[in-house]
Amino acid sequence: MPKITFVEHDGTAHTLDAETGTNLMQLAVRNGLPSIIGECGGNCICSTCHLHVDAAWTRTVAPAGEEEEMTLEFAEERTATSRLGCQITVTDELDGLVVHLPETQS
Repeated sequence: MPKITFVEHDGTAHTLDAETGTNLMQLAVRNGLPSIIGECGGNCICSTCHLHVDAAWTRTVAPAGEEEEMTLEFAEERTATSRLGCQITVTDELDGLVVHLPETQS
């Protein structure tokens, strides 16, 4: 089972076991992470599951699609590694993935 680490803005790290096929937003919400809201339920319309992919993983995680890029325009603290957690599906290849959570969600 892949392990995904979510690092909150204050540096607190949460390493979670993730089922393949689930997405990062679902994983965070199911485990009660306070920094991911997932308000739209994973429909790529609200940016409340905004996160930053760790630089070491940017080549492994597929780039954002056009719809996701449009939604990210509304995200606070957007960076070049910003993604929506609902758009990153867990695969075995992502075992060890580290993502950083912004201080606030839009």
